[in-house]
Amino acid sequence: MKKVLITGATGATGGNAINQLLQLKVPVRALVHKVDERSEKLSSQGVEIVRGDLSDFEAVSDALKGITAAYFVFPVKVPGILEATAFFAQAALEQGVGAIVNMSQISARRIAKSHAAQNHWIAERLLDRSGIPVTHLRPTFFAEWLTYLSESIREKNMFPLPFGDARYAPIAAEDQGRVIAAILNDSAEHAGKIYPLYGPKELTQYEVADILTQVLGRKITYVPVEIAAFSEIWKEMGYSPYIRQHGVFSGTNDLVEKLTGQKPMQMVDYIAKNKPLFVRTF
Repeated sequence: MKKVLITGATGATGGNAINQLLQLKVPVRALVHKVDERSEKLSSQGVEIVRGDLSDFEAVSDALKGITAAYFVFPVKVPGILEATAFFAQAALEQGVGAIVNMSQISARRIAKSHAAQNHWIAERLLDRSGIPVTHLRPTFFAEWLTYLSESIREKNMFPLPFGDARYAPIAAEDQGRVIAAILNDSAEHAGKIYPLYGPKELTQYEVADILTQVLGRKITYVPVEIAAFSEIWKEMGYSPYIRQHGVFSGTNDLVEKLTGQKPMQMVDYIAKNKPLFVRTF
């Protein structure tokens, strides 16, 4: 009988993947860091909840027992992906897992200057060497990145980023969840593939600011800053130097539509859907 494990189950991609899998009537086990209202909600929907950490080999091994396919994602905010990937690959091998969907990033490459990007590339290779059929997802920047700056947008009507006038096609976690679920539900044809994932249209941050202005009905300004200055802003927000590194994120394609039968969400739709995050309440 098919049963899928989702790591990062209360996160953006994992949570959306679970929603899609439940619609497909696929039994789901969720690995969570702690039992709280988010995991209780999943449990009420029929999801099996197991508590554990990806840095705990025995916990990962227990979570993978009886699992036919699994989604692996490690938080980009902190280092540790290589150890966690090694634990996951070994545990999956021992438990006879038939397929893995791995969350990587578009800038993953051997020669990346970003430690995060290079580590994602090495993590891909570790999973490949396990012998388990693996599909690697390489998304560009998430549309959700805008939510990290929601307080600035809400309180100051501006957001700072060190992107200049660079263009990329933000992809929503909801679209990625549909991709993850589609592959886990029928993984054979996707084994060994690397899928770069993009939103429907490349945008500059100036264009994103224009969309915010349109949806929110007030002027929102993008403020380009130097990387060093933004690093200090990022640090004040509580993020480590690890996540402050980044690489090449431009490009677009139609893979989301091909894999799921549905076009990815436009940025205007994402902002409209999450409008309360950017609106002040008095």
